[in-house]
Amino acid sequence: MKTSLRRAVVPGVAAIALAASLAACGDDNNNASDSSTGAAGGSVSGKLAAGGSSAQGSAQQAWMAAYQQQNSGVTISYDPVGSGAGRTSFESGAYPFAGSDAFIANPSDEYTKAKQQCGGADPIEVPDYISPIAVVFNLKGVDSLKLDAQTIAKIFNGQITKWNDPAIAQQNSGVTLPSTAIHTVHRSDDSGTTQNFTEYLSKAGSGAWKSPASQTWPSTNGLSGNGTSGVITSIKGGDGTIGYADASQAGGLGVASIKVGSSYNAPSADGAAAVVAASSLDPSATDNQLIYDVNRTDTSDGAYPLLLVSYLIACPTYSDANTASLVKGYLSYIVSQDGQKAGASNAGSAPLSSDVSDKATAIVAKIAAK
Repeated sequence: MKTSLRRAVVPGVAAIALAASLAACGDDNNNASDSSTGAAGGSVSGKLAAGGSSAQGSAQQAWMAAYQQQNSGVTISYDPVGSGAGRTSFESGAYPFAGSDAFIANPSDEYTKAKQQCGGADPIEVPDYISPIAVVFNLKGVDSLKLDAQTIAKIFNGQITKWNDPAIAQQNSGVTLPSTAIHTVHRSDDSGTTQNFTEYLSKAGSGAWKSPASQTWPSTNGLSGNGTSGVITSIKGGDGTIGYADASQAGGLGVASIKVGSSYNAPSADGAAAVVAASSLDPSATDNQLIYDVNRTDTSDGAYPLLLVSYLIACPTYSDANTASLVKGYLSYIVSQDGQKAGASNAGSAPLSSDVSDKATAIVAKIAAK
């Protein structure tokens, strides 16, 4: 299972190089300066700069490389600055679209800002990336563990401080656990991955997690890292560390299997996709949103409810016709079945089902020039 989650690391490096070289050719604004047909959905050329979710990073590398190969006049760059920063830049107009591991809730001040940026229209939010979140650790002599949600919550809230604590030991018969101190690592930036992780602890942790789901880590306890890469670096840097990250970026670390019903399931793209398929749309969704209320307590065979659904956030209309064409074209490719296969191959994520892909495509098709 770990192999499937860590696949395509080398192709990702090639995609990074391609995306970086193309991005270097861009200018300081997001609107295209090259020729265009002036009609959304037609043949386009120009530059598009956006960013957000770092979890989407590997998939975005594949999407950018493939889309630019198909559209030689287009230059796209995506900065994996984190979901919170991505949404903020979208709401300010700095990004024409953003990637986020948490949708913009309606109503909220953030939704109001997004709506204002979109000229009073409800923003578009569609899923583009489904991936398990791995509980990853670095503990000398131990490369796999079994943990239930309550124990994970107690580790991260500071109630369990040693690796040989009975709550861990009783779930890991036959594993020699040292008395090493536990050092938790969390995201220092506003993060959709943190939102999904804390939502899982809140809903599945049997009351051990007292804080509500949040994009900001609720305490100053433990170590921190900026972005997914910062968390992984911090975990790798010390013995006894444990944190959470998109499973595609867990290479070289121990990965815990989480208790689901009476079984312990390792992170898997299929397990994450099955949970999303069994989840309902969020009741606040508008006609421009395909957003999910993820079932964090799913106990179906093979389910993996510690997951993130990452979204593309855009406006339904843009004042610049070529920007509308670029955003519509690129996002349409991402949510298409071909785009989903490319992203899944590079990131080990779960491609959208054909039904969800079709629904997302129909919403993205609304994008047009004012």
